[in-house]
Amino acid sequence: MDVIRMPGPPGELESEWEDLRPAVFGAAYRLLGSVADAEDVVQDVWLRAAAADLRDVRDLRAWLLTVAARRSYDILKSARVRRETYVGPWLPAPLLTGPDASEPVLVDESVGSAMLLVMEELKPSERVAFILHDVFGLEFSQIADVLGASAAAARQLASRARRKVATAKRSTPHASRVEHERLVTTFRNAYEAGDMAGLVRLLHPDAVFVSDGGGKLPAARKSIHGGARIAMVLVRVGRRWRPDSIEVIEVGGEPALLLRRDGRVVSVDTVEIKDGLIAAYRRVVNPDKLAHV
Repeated sequence: MDVIRMPGPPGELESEWEDLRPAVFGAAYRLLGSVADAEDVVQDVWLRAAAADLRDVRDLRAWLLTVAARRSYDILKSARVRRETYVGPWLPAPLLTGPDASEPVLVDESVGSAMLLVMEELKPSERVAFILHDVFGLEFSQIADVLGASAAAARQLASRARRKVATAKRSTPHASRVEHERLVTTFRNAYEAGDMAGLVRLLHPDAVFVSDGGGKLPAARKSIHGGARIAMVLVRVGRRWRPDSIEVIEVGGEPALLLRRDGRVVSVDTVEIKDGLIAAYRRVVNPDKLAHV
């Protein structure tokens, strides 16, 4: 993502913006689960900062984050309406975080696909309070300004969100980076070989497969359950797609798969691991969500 340069901003602001931009983008992405929307928020924040008199701003990072959160909050509330008409399952847009990423982004579990899906279950106000306080360390008085609420209300929203996140995390298994990468690589090899038996061995018997085409490309409108059935679907789709390459990349701080055909990215697949097996397989094929990859 290119840094936007507007005529006339003070040199100090431009220098600080270079350092703080990843945090602004990171907050917007965590709140929205969309790279395109997060990039739009970053542009809006920069335009606002470039036009503002910031001489009395004591904490520029907090100021930028609250501006980003306020804009994201508005988008998040309207997104709830759009999601009701979204075709098929919705998945967060994949965010590249490895060495090939276009810019450094603060990476922790809150940018992983599993956690972003947990965030989707929160109310917009809860999500804002939790992300701004627990991830970015803002004061509740600052968060209250974003939400148009009292500091006590913002504290309560963050606490409620924290409990929901903790409950979800207890039911969401966690695998080490080494195990995650080993399983993804082994799965990639079996997938490339069309080895259905090998895929079944790597998939949890109760695994779930979710694909997000957004109505733009063919994708399963409902989740598919069962390791054997998922393996069959993946092999069948693989034969039809005939991808040129399947690469192991890093998405949201975790190993993932990127499939190309005719030099074009056709899907990004992330996985969730339980008991040493793949318990959830999530595939994004919506071209709008892959345009930045």
